[in-house]
Amino acid sequence: MINRKLGNQGLSVSAIGLGCMGMSQDYGPADDTESVAVLQRAIDLGVTMIDTSMSYGAGHNEELVGRAVAGRREEVVLATKFGIARERRGDPPGLDAKPANIRRYCENSLSRLGTDHIDLYYLHRVDPEVPVEDSVGAMAELVAEGKVRYLGISETGPDQLKRAAATHPISAAQYEWSLFWRELEDDIVPLARELGVGLVAFSPLGRGFLTGKLNIGSLTGDDDRLPDQRFHGEHLTTNESRLAELTRLAGAHGATPGQLALAWLLAQGDDVTAIPGTRSKDRLAENAAAADVALSASDLAELEAVIGRSAWSGERFSYAVPRTVRA
Repeated sequence: MINRKLGNQGLSVSAIGLGCMGMSQDYGPADDTESVAVLQRAIDLGVTMIDTSMSYGAGHNEELVGRAVAGRREEVVLATKFGIARERRGDPPGLDAKPANIRRYCENSLSRLGTDHIDLYYLHRVDPEVPVEDSVGAMAELVAEGKVRYLGISETGPDQLKRAAATHPISAAQYEWSLFWRELEDDIVPLARELGVGLVAFSPLGRGFLTGKLNIGSLTGDDDRLPDQRFHGEHLTTNESRLAELTRLAGAHGATPGQLALAWLLAQGDDVTAIPGTRSKDRLAENAAAADVALSASDLAELEAVIGRSAWSGERFSYAVPRTVRA
């Protein structure tokens, strides 16, 4: 597994990480024992970037990650988040990034993770009632105390990202980014590079769609992909035809469509890392191997010509505060 630097503060992570949300919420039932086994296998494969949040399963996911990394803490980069809050598992999300509460959130995460420091601590969403400078300022105090090593921010607008970076160095900015969703390329990507902020792509496989193995009809009522416009009606028909093209191009590279999608994302810059989620050891190994798929300039041009940004159809579903907020 190759490593990449995020930001200018010294953070180094695996190019392919592991997003853990689906082990605790939103993507249907999961088995904790199997999830721990997947996490431990990820470490074996050199996947160091482990991404969780206090909101995932109302703390359940952090506890799960803590179990998995026990005894192997120094082999991983633990990334977690605050700002989206749930009192109980299954509750709808609320926003809270008030400075008075951030220390408590951090200390609770440290306890659940079973560690004395968080490698990368994200503001999960900006609280519209709190200036982003105030939230990041409280996070900076945690860095000074050694509880946190690097700071990140997620799904903000450009102005918020700029203001956050002016308050304290931001090592990573996390957004949905894939062949399937490329809105942030207009403003966030160039701004992050101007500010020296690394880019972390969540849902890099289009919430599973770009693997070619997602059965939309099998999704249950608690799956958060159901409200996503891209998976319905004429949008789905269009996207399925584009997926067929992705599958064809992947075959020419001896890769799966998911691997080609991840390779495309990594080819967008050395400051980009992806955190696909999975609860399967086989899919985990497939994702990790995508780091070895090399794409030439002509390969990238062909992908752009055949399944470029305008080829896909529909708007994504995103709960809480959308990226377009300009507070």
